[in-house]
Amino acid sequence: MAKYDDASWHSGGDFPKDVSAEAGGTHIGMFLAWAVFSGFASNELLEMKQAIASLEARAISPGAFVLQACDGKLWDADFTAEGNAFAEHYYLSNTYYEDYESVLGAKYATLYHVPDDWEAFDRLRPTLDDRLASWRNRTS
Repeated sequence: MAKYDDASWHSGGDFPKDVSAEAGGTHIGMFLAWAVFSGFASNELLEMKQAIASLEARAISPGAFVLQACDGKLWDADFTAEGNAFAEHYYLSNTYYEDYESVLGAKYATLYHVPDDWEAFDRLRPTLDDRLASWRNRTS
């Protein structure tokens, strides 16, 4: 099993003192929430029916979802085969971080200051959808 990301990797060192450690998981939650909505959630992740229902109802934020349901970690086991192929291409190449920064980061002191809310998710989602469409066009 391969770990793509972990909120704890982001909350040490020079992590901003004016945000909570949970902010280290916001970018992870945004990607995982998008993956769930895009049909890339593994059967194992979908077994967390209450957490998935809360996410889909937007009763929980993306970052809170990844922290509560996945302990702040993003694993290959969270995705379908196609979801993993895309995550390896996009998330692990750092292109996701570049897009996250260009779409959400400009108006905040750091990427960790991006709010863990649905407004931020809704601003990021079209970029992720576009990246997926481009990737699918190249792989088909």
